[in-house]
Amino acid sequence: MLRKRFEEYLNRFNAEDATAFDDFLHPDVKILNGGLELVGVEGMKSHYRDRIWPFFKETLNLLRFIGDDSIVAVQLWTNFRARVDHSETIFGPVKQGDQFDYRGLIMYDVVDGRFRSITVAYNSFIGTTAAGVITNIGIVH
Repeated sequence: MLRKRFEEYLNRFNAEDATAFDDFLHPDVKILNGGLELVGVEGMKSHYRDRIWPFFKETLNLLRFIGDDSIVAVQLWTNFRARVDHSETIFGPVKQGDQFDYRGLIMYDVVDGRFRSITVAYNSFIGTTAAGVITNIGIVH
């Protein structure tokens, strides 16, 4: 997969375009994100529709890219900004404006131009409250 094509995926993801999952994920994709496992396009859609996008604006920032027809490896900085106050999110209770920053590496196995597996490795996961209190959270799942 060329970088330009991968950036198309990131742009659509950042726009919360769930059809990007239909276009870029293999129907039986397996995602491992820390201890969180998702299976299939519907598993990914459900995760974002129900657990992330209602509560957070998630922005993926590409720092490094290596890829070919069978594998993509990226270094990402991902920012999650809480949209609302909520007592039960995937990251615990949040107040509007709280932020979480993931930094790490992600490996994508590519089959027929689609992601067959996605493996997320954490370098850091930092929480910052709207008041500016910073906490090193570690792996959240």
